[in-house]
Amino acid sequence: MTKTILITGATDGLGRATALALAAEGHKVIAHGRSAEKLEALKAVIGADTSTVIADMADLSQVAAMADTLIQAQDRIDVVINNAGVLKTSRPRTADGLDVRFVVNTFAPALLSNRLLGVVPNEGRLVHLSSAAQAPVDLDAMKGNHPLQDMEAYAQSKLALTMWSQDFAARHPDGPVSVAVNPGSLLATKMVREGFGTSGNDLNIGVDILLRAALSEEFAKASGRYFDNDSGQFAAPHSDAADPAKVAGVVAVVEAAFS
Repeated sequence: MTKTILITGATDGLGRATALALAAEGHKVIAHGRSAEKLEALKAVIGADTSTVIADMADLSQVAAMADTLIQAQDRIDVVINNAGVLKTSRPRTADGLDVRFVVNTFAPALLSNRLLGVVPNEGRLVHLSSAAQAPVDLDAMKGNHPLQDMEAYAQSKLALTMWSQDFAARHPDGPVSVAVNPGSLLATKMVREGFGTSGNDLNIGVDILLRAALSEEFAKASGRYFDNDSGQFAAPHSDAADPAKVAGVVAVVEAAFS
């Protein structure tokens, strides 16, 4: 069955490769990016019927506006793949003083998922890109009260999103499915090249698991779970995700960011 699938960060790396793979299987892709030029180039490859949306995920007002545009344009979005992410950047703080890693990697996907609930059916799926790099979340840093090093911020933001996904699933037992996925460590993306100085592993490792998370029966009952593609199985995320008080603290900061 053909699905309508939104992919954020679809103009480069894993997002682009996943968009191309989904389109090749006949699904309707809605591609998000920051660059109109890159979106047009992607559309030229996928096909003229591909929808595109533009927003800077570091600006939550743009994320909210993008969600509103999608709600007006789409009767139904079956799957949202929250792929957009950032590790190293020349501008690690937003105009509001927040760490851009928390904004792009945690707050934006949570905001987008919440705003799109009116068009994502209960049997739909929210697939959040997590990471094997997970670290205890410093709530003060998450609020922008003090800076973090690049990898610290990235690892904390990915655990925060994983915890938020888990909490979302608990609050929405009838769906949509909300699942966090580590697509594989050190894949061949721009983020890995810039962050770690390595060409990275085969992107198809990540593409395959994102297609499974989006479409396969294997993930149909996986709401609230974390899939670690390095081990090839559902696994426990960082132990802080099993601490209700820590989860509640993270969720409160996430939702305060866009309330």
